[in-house]
Parts: sequence; C-alpha cells; structure tokens
Amino acid sequence: MLAWQIDTKGGDNWKVESLPGSHGTDFPDPKVKKYFVSSYEMCLKSQLVDLVAKGYWKELLDTFRPDITVKDWFAARADCGCTYQLKVHLASADYFVLDSFEPPPVTIEQWNNAAWTEVSHTFSDYPPGVCYILFLHGGQDTQYWAGWYGPQVTNSSIIISHKMTRNPASSEAQPGQI
Repeated sequence: MLAWQIDTKGGDNWKVESLPGSHGTDFPDPKVKKYFVSSYEMCLKSQLVDLVAKGYWKELLDTFRPDITVKDWFAARADCGCTYQLKVHLASADYFVLDSFEPPPVTIEQWNNAAWTEVSHTFSDYPPGVCYILFLHGGQDTQYWAGWYGPQVTNSSIIISHKMTRNPASSEAQPGQI
C-alpha cells in the first residue's frame, strides 16, 4: 500500500493543511510543510506495510528480527482541545497480531501551546513470523466544532534498523542448557 487508507471519516473528514496552519506552530523539521487534520467526530487513517514486498525476506525477519521503530507526530490547535490515538500492530502472513504498541489516547485541553509531540516505540525481539505492520492513528476535537479542529498528524515513519538487540545464536538452547 502506498497511501493512507481512510478508516473512519467522522465529522467533516480528514483535511490536508500547510504548516503552521490556523492557531498552530511550526514543525521542528523545516522540511515538513504539510499535515493531516481531523474533525469533530472520530477520524482514523491507516497504512498496512507489507515488509516482504518492501524487500525484507522472511528468513531475515524471523532469524535476526531487526529492530522496528515507529514514530508519529501530533499537535492540537491552540484554540481547541483534541484527543489523539495511535495503534501499531506487527502481524503475520495470516494477519494475526504478534506484537503491538497502543499507548493510551492523549487528550490536550483547549487553549494549549499547540506544541508538536513525538510518539516513538521500538519493537525488539518480537516473535517470528512478522510480515506486516499496521499503522493506525487519528482522533477528534473535544469541542465538537464543525470543520477541522481535531489532532494534527504528520511525519509518521517506520524504520527497520540494521541494529538488532536479539542474538540469533543465543536464542537456541546450547548443550547442557534448558
């Protein structure tokens, strides 16, 4: 999949805006110019990343299990509160969830500083069989205002690292070990 899938388009749906936007702040990386913004009812979007189609062969993923780091950035408008949520699942070829990261939803109050916040998680030593990563995020505003006052999201990423915290040789029982 090369694009975001709109899973829930509550209120006035998703919209793409230019930074810093109305009642917003500049993003820490000046190369980032746009963001998605949600509305007054739940808006969720996702991407399903096929690791094998991206060139990661199953033996590499199963034997070495490279670290997988996911990142997302979110902010509220200064004049409206919002609730943001994120779910990331590592899934098998049959779409069974093998590991997941789902922090509690974050609610930002109205009249805030509109600061951008990064959420990051690294999957290490996850179970074998990972073929897909499902990345889902979104939210809604807390004032129920028509338009686009919900959480703003941008610069989402998935990084497959060459660094591995798992030593494949040590995971198998050695003679004399249980």
